[in-house]
Amino acid sequence: MPTGVIINALSVLLGGLLGGFLGEKLPEKFKTEINLVFGACSMAMGIFAIAPMKYMPAVIFAMVIGTGFGLAIHLGDIINKGARMMQKPIAKIVPNESISLTEDEFMSTLITVIVLFCASGTGIYGSLDSGMTGDSSVLIAKSILDFFTAAIFACNLGFVVSVIAIPQFIIFFLLFLLAKFIFPLTTPDMILDFKACGGILMLATGFRMIKVKMFPVADMIPAMILIMPFSWMWVNWILPLL
Repeated sequence: MPTGVIINALSVLLGGLLGGFLGEKLPEKFKTEINLVFGACSMAMGIFAIAPMKYMPAVIFAMVIGTGFGLAIHLGDIINKGARMMQKPIAKIVPNESISLTEDEFMSTLITVIVLFCASGTGIYGSLDSGMTGDSSVLIAKSILDFFTAAIFACNLGFVVSVIAIPQFIIFFLLFLLAKFIFPLTTPDMILDFKACGGILMLATGFRMIKVKMFPVADMIPAMILIMPFSWMWVNWILPLL
């Protein structure tokens, strides 16, 4: 039973609904400044995940190659189109005229939220861990933060944030099902490098949230797929040559 996956998806769904209803009642200054706090929290979580990194060259190599691949196939544009498709039906059903963001700001923020909820290292690792061991503690802890994060973002973006729970559930549930095949092939060092790679994405996401630098976070997602094989290759192929 994917208990942790269900709880995580529900936290985003309920948080998005709550924020959508509260958006008109909260002052703009509050929403802007609390968003800065969440950006700082995302960066702190990223730094925490990066710190135990085992093999830095493998992580950097995965980030460079993965991001290059994402940029080459225009993954960010694909996710952007998906975000627009999610937004249109929601806007027709529950229009939110209180949104003060420009279209570019809205889409940029929405993509940041999609990546934050659907492609975080904590979520992917938690889904794999839950599927292999039955321990949902990682996902449950993540759900607490996701609930409040979704609520705050929904204050600015509207009810579309709650819909992100659908792709999030699908992605994490598939990882949960695949865990029995993936997890036995990993080592503790590979897991640390994997979490570090996710931490870099969370750090970049934090910079986007506070609008310091708009990193191509969506295009960086393929690095999460490459990091474990690269970590294994570094240990078994490169290190013996050094």
